[in-house]
Amino acid sequence: MIPPMSKNRSLVRWTAVVGVAAALAAPLQAQDEAGPAAELTITKIEVQPANPGPDTLCRLKVTVRNTGEQKASQLGFSVKLNGQDLSVYGNQLFMYPVPAGGELEIPLYNFWTTETSRPQMPTNGKYGVEVSLLEAQWMDISMEKEMVDRAGQQVEEEVEVWTPLGAVSGLPVSASVTLDSSGGQQPVAPDGANQFGRQARRSRASDRVFRLRRVTIR
Repeated sequence: MIPPMSKNRSLVRWTAVVGVAAALAAPLQAQDEAGPAAELTITKIEVQPANPGPDTLCRLKVTVRNTGEQKASQLGFSVKLNGQDLSVYGNQLFMYPVPAGGELEIPLYNFWTTETSRPQMPTNGKYGVEVSLLEAQWMDISMEKEMVDRAGQQVEEEVEVWTPLGAVSGLPVSASVTLDSSGGQQPVAPDGANQFGRQARRSRASDRVFRLRRVTIR
């Protein structure tokens, strides 16, 4: 699978550390439709901890459902905390393959409940988290074999080829939850569908084909 990319979509190797943690996931209502129904929707937002206080580091995950007939990837998100955009998402795409007819949980960036730009928690103790899926590409992912030179010898290696097939229509879609510092995470009706890692830097070259060589490290 392909890692996060930067504005020129250069690939970055990364190591994922998988852990198990208890969390309260808030299921969300289906997005409203304002035009053609989107084949990608956000079905769940999960924040850990579910009852964050001031100066708390929160982990954020979303679940994306794909009702289309192709895998989808190159996902562009925006995240708002109490209506304020997190700028880190402005130039990032997430290269996770959402399977056709299925769902995928995608880890987004951690965030602090309070920081320099947000020095205080809301007086009512409620903290709104809004996630929008702004863009995505239908994607064909295949395996190819190619010969490469390794220490003067020709070696056959497998290459994973990601080929964009076109932009997903019906976006953006949005959903939100409200975190309650005293009573847990509460689901809120998502916004209308058309109202507005693996990461890669955003660029306009959305039809670029990516080739990821699988290398065994001993």
